[in-house]
Amino acid sequence: MFIPLYDSNDLKHIKLQWVTWSLIAINLLVWAVTGLAGDDSDFTNAAFLGLGYIPSVVNDIAELPPSLVLVPEDATYITYSFLHGNLLHVGSNMLFLWVFGDNVEDAMGHIKFLIFYFLCAAAGAFMHGLLLPDSNGPLIGASGAVAGVIAAYLMLHPRVRVWVLVMGRIPLPLPAYIPLLFWVGTQFVMVFTDLGGEVSWGAHIGGIIAGAVLVLVFRRSGVPLFDRTIKSPKAVIHETQPIIPDKATSQTPPQKWGR
Repeated sequence: MFIPLYDSNDLKHIKLQWVTWSLIAINLLVWAVTGLAGDDSDFTNAAFLGLGYIPSVVNDIAELPPSLVLVPEDATYITYSFLHGNLLHVGSNMLFLWVFGDNVEDAMGHIKFLIFYFLCAAAGAFMHGLLLPDSNGPLIGASGAVAGVIAAYLMLHPRVRVWVLVMGRIPLPLPAYIPLLFWVGTQFVMVFTDLGGEVSWGAHIGGIIAGAVLVLVFRRSGVPLFDRTIKSPKAVIHETQPIIPDKATSQTPPQKWGR
């Protein structure tokens, strides 16, 4: 198990990752409101049922009471991602978004990153509903969207050093591909071994696939994949073949024009 803490990866195109910060702030604010009301309160249950993604409702197998219909069904592909069940749930998702979101936002730009985030959330809900089409339980949590961010970071910066807690207690700097590939692989294993559990592994996989595909088209022009450094042919020639002044030419005095 790896818990990310910090990455040594400076921003190159933006000054502040304000979309990442805003998403974290909104998620924490929504959790604080529902959390203060209590996990079993009528307010929290209504929020989870009215804003969470419920496959059976979206697939017209079941129907919510009118009093619980807070947004159109299609909107729950996004709204579910702002709800969390407890502090550990929201804290783990926001930690991953904090560590990896800024560089993905930097690679895409603010607006594209926000659209990317929502599309990954929607892909997570779609995959969850595809695997459990008649489920009556509401899907909540930002993990589908964050899974997309993780996949995009892995495609962009696999060799960047990331400080992680190994087994939750040993701090180590590792290339990003080690903990992130381990995390991605775990999601695909768990979807086959724990499909009916409390964690929606399908939502994670939907986000991963969406993030890996969308980063190819959402990244800025010229932003390389896999930490590749691009050099122009001219730069390579100058590095390998330095220009040596011609001695005869350098000794010839400059010609004067005019009187």
